[in-house]
Parts: sequence; structure tokens; C-alpha cells
Amino acid sequence: MAILPPGVSAESFATAIQRLRTVVGNDWVFTSDEDVHPYRDHFSYIKNQSNELIPSAAVGPDRVEQVQDIVRIANEFRIPLYSISTGKNFAYGGPSPNVRGSVVVDLKRMDKVIEVDDKRHFAVVEPGVSYIDLYNYIQERGLKVWIDTPDPGWGSPIGNSLDHGIGYTLGFYRDHFGAHCGMEVVLPSGEVMRTGMGALPGSKSWHEYKHGFGPDPAGLFGQGNFGIVTKMGFRLMPQPEHWRTGMVRVPKRADLIALIEAVNYLSDLGLIGEPWYGSPLGALSRNQEFIDAARAFNADKLDSLAAAANLPSWEVELQFYGSAGTTKAGWDYAQEVITRKVPAARFVDGESFSVPLTPAQIQNNSAPYTSRMRRNITQGVPGLGVWYQTTRTDNNPNNWNETHIGLFSLVGRSGEAVMQAQKDFYEIAQIVGLPVTMPGITSTPVNWYQHAFLMGSGFAAAGDNTPEGKLKATKVLRRILEENAKRGYGDYRAPPILQDDVADQYSFNNHVLHRFNETLKNAIDPNGILSPGRAGIWPVAYSSLRGSLRK
Repeated sequence: MAILPPGVSAESFATAIQRLRTVVGNDWVFTSDEDVHPYRDHFSYIKNQSNELIPSAAVGPDRVEQVQDIVRIANEFRIPLYSISTGKNFAYGGPSPNVRGSVVVDLKRMDKVIEVDDKRHFAVVEPGVSYIDLYNYIQERGLKVWIDTPDPGWGSPIGNSLDHGIGYTLGFYRDHFGAHCGMEVVLPSGEVMRTGMGALPGSKSWHEYKHGFGPDPAGLFGQGNFGIVTKMGFRLMPQPEHWRTGMVRVPKRADLIALIEAVNYLSDLGLIGEPWYGSPLGALSRNQEFIDAARAFNADKLDSLAAAANLPSWEVELQFYGSAGTTKAGWDYAQEVITRKVPAARFVDGESFSVPLTPAQIQNNSAPYTSRMRRNITQGVPGLGVWYQTTRTDNNPNNWNETHIGLFSLVGRSGEAVMQAQKDFYEIAQIVGLPVTMPGITSTPVNWYQHAFLMGSGFAAAGDNTPEGKLKATKVLRRILEENAKRGYGDYRAPPILQDDVADQYSFNNHVLHRFNETLKNAIDPNGILSPGRAGIWPVAYSSLRGSLRK
């Protein structure tokens, strides 16, 4: 392998690789170009360029003691490591590191479901367990608990939660890191630490009370580079008896303000699962009069066109979990709450099924594709729906996009904030030259306590997948981030090539948060070996690489 870790000689690297082979066996140290190929980010805008973030090697431990030995060897030879669970976080870097020449620690062999308790409602897993694996484990044993899965579901609960991923059922479970409870971590020293009640030997409540005694460091391991998580507990949702949906439609553009307020109230009471917002006015997308009104954010004109087409301006689908009676009562109560806020709201009964749904009900072949795609995830059934949409498949046979980066900008959780964000993001699109033709009817993906606008970046290189086109697209993305920050919108996750840019946005009081994190990093990881540069946190040993991908 021609690529070496920064500052490491070929001789030292060869010795380190041999030491790693003695730890995990010859078959689980990968150094050839062919073997390292899967650890590249194949959606990267800098793929095949001189600064592509290619690892020098990969190593696959199968137990925590091997992870400890790998970390100790890395310290001895000053080799940067980059740990992954399943490496499926595509659009955010996948399995590739922040530092070219790092050794990837691939934890896929640590694939044990350690425990699932369907009376106390938690699971404990290793990092190589995927959502699909955990789901199958539960189903094979007939356990009465649900996972909350992202889409696609081939990722790891540990990896997804550590990157602050989200899901689709009830609010508490949708925040995957928030729903974790207790973790085991290999520290940069090679020591093993357990958080919360796990620090008490023989604890009977490690995965039920996450904080333990004293400061709780667990949050440092989310989107951080302070340790390698080898076990993690998660709260699971009890399997409900029934699932029901209902559609709410409001006639005027300004009705979104009160609608979101009412839905927030229902969500914060724990009465509804993920609400799905949208605008039926997309049906008018070929109407030039409508396009002109949308570009001008002319609410009166938009309302007039909506009325003439007999279309609501907004709709939101609500979902309820519980018994047949409680879900019906919840839907009735939701109509009361929303009617108080928006008297002109109209309600359409949705689906009503006993749980678990049959495979045919989950497949839902008679529904539109987008509805079928999300049916499984509302039931805690992992699938590959999003992946199916965004790559070349029979559903999308002419996919041109070989690059993909996701920008996920957080927006205030009110109707006013969402409507202002629509204007702001349309203005940003105009500034950076993006072809946005339908402003003002954007759907609003919602986590429990915030709204967010998702901007996939494949568009930026559409029709130009040359190195020059990708470089231009990357500059567009950086400009979007700059314009977002000026208006108070921050992204909560990013791929390695943009993590320095996003980290720089969090600049309150002369970047004190950033300085705090790097002070901790240098204290506990003096050689800077664990994922240097992750989330923009650069240890002293690699500080010269900060911002290097902007060149």
C-alpha cells in the first residue's frame, strides 16, 4: 500500500501491521489496494483525487480485548485510527477517515446481540449489530418490543446513535442517542470504561439509569473522538396493540403556523409518533402562475390558486400507537386540539390496524411509492427504502448521481420559523446559483424537538462528475454552509470534507466549545490517535491538517 499514515515511515508501519496481525490474525488485517477499496467513500466529491481520504489499512477485531491491543499499538507507533461499526453512513463519509492514511478499525465482527429484555424494554448490542440484525433477533424469539429504525436499516444502532441519527416512531425513541442507556468504551489509553451505572461492578440497572453518579461523560462519545464504543444499551418501545393514522389538511398558507403549534403540543404529550408534513400544492408545479407566486412568497395568491384547484395548502399525517380504543381517542382529541387552533382544518381518517401488521400490510403495494417506503419504518421494521430511491434501481433507472453529501440544517420548531426558513433557503439557493423552482412548499422533516430541512447535494454536480465539476460543487456546499450560518441555521452532521466548516460555525465566545473539546482531546489522547479531525476536533499532533481539505 503506497499510502502511509502521516509522519510514519514505511519500516515502522510494516512493523505495526505485523503486530496487528498477531492480535487479530492474518485474515483480519487488510492492506492491499483491493482489500482497502471498500473502506473508501465512494460518494465523495474528492474520490480519485490526490487528497481523497483513503485509509492505509483496516483491521477487524472480534472482541474488546483486541480493540484494546489495537489502540495500544497505535499509540506506540503514532498511527491514527478511525473506528466504524458497519460503515454504512453514506452521504456523511461512509467508512472513510478524516485523515488520509489512517487505519480503519472495522468493528463488524463484534456482532453480538448481548441482551434483549421485553419486560424492562431494553437491548444491549455490540457495534457490528445492524438494525436488521437486531430486528431479526427480536422476531426469531417472539419478543414484544420494537426498535426505532432509520431508513435504510443496514446501519448499526451504535453507529447511528453516536452520529445523532433519528427514527420514526414515538418521540423518545426517535432520538437514538437520547434513547441510549449505558455504554462501554475503549479509551485512547487502551483502558475500558463503562458509563453510568455500568461503573458500579455488578450493577443491576446499567441499562436503565444512564447517568450514574457524578459527571456523565457519555455525551462526549456522540460525534466525538474520545473513545471506541464496544457495547451500548438502548431503550426499546413496547410493542403496541394497535396503529392508526389520520390526515389533517388546512386551506391557507398561514395556517401552517397554528398547525405546527398544535402538532407540537400533541407530540410533546407523547400522543403521536412522527408527523409527516407536506404540501399538496406540488400538484401545481407546472403552473407558471403558481411558480411565480411561490417565488414571490405571495400568500394571498397562493391561497387563491389553492382554492381554485380545490387543494389544501398544507397537510400532516399523524400516527397513533396504543390500543384500538386509545388510538381512536387520541385521533379524536387531536382533531379537537387542531380545530381550536385552525377552525378551517379538515380531517380524513387514515388506516387502522392491529399490531403486528402482516407482511402484506407493511408492503402496502396499493399505496403510492413514498407511502410504501415509509410504512415499514413506522412499524419498527428496518428496510432499504431511501437507498432504493437514491441509487440506480428499477424505481430510478436513470440515476446520474455518483456523488452524494447530505446537509441537514436545523430550524426552529414553530410555524413562523419554518416559513421563514423557506424564504431563507430559497434566497440562499439563488445566491449560490441552484435551480430551485418550487420554493415555499418544502416539506419539513421533524425530529422530536426540532424541525430540519434536508438538502441532498447530488444536485450540485448534476451533469458534471468531472474532478472540476466536483470541486465546483464542493465550493457551492461550503457557500451554502456559510449563508446558513449567517441566518442562524447550523448543520448537525457532516461528512469529513465539511466537518471543519461546520465546526467553525459554532463560534460563540471565540469558539469556546471547540477549544473545550480540543483541550479534553489533548488531555485524554495525547498522541491524537483516535479519529483525529472527527467533528473538527484536531489534537495537537495533527493540528496542521485542520482545514486542509478546503485548499
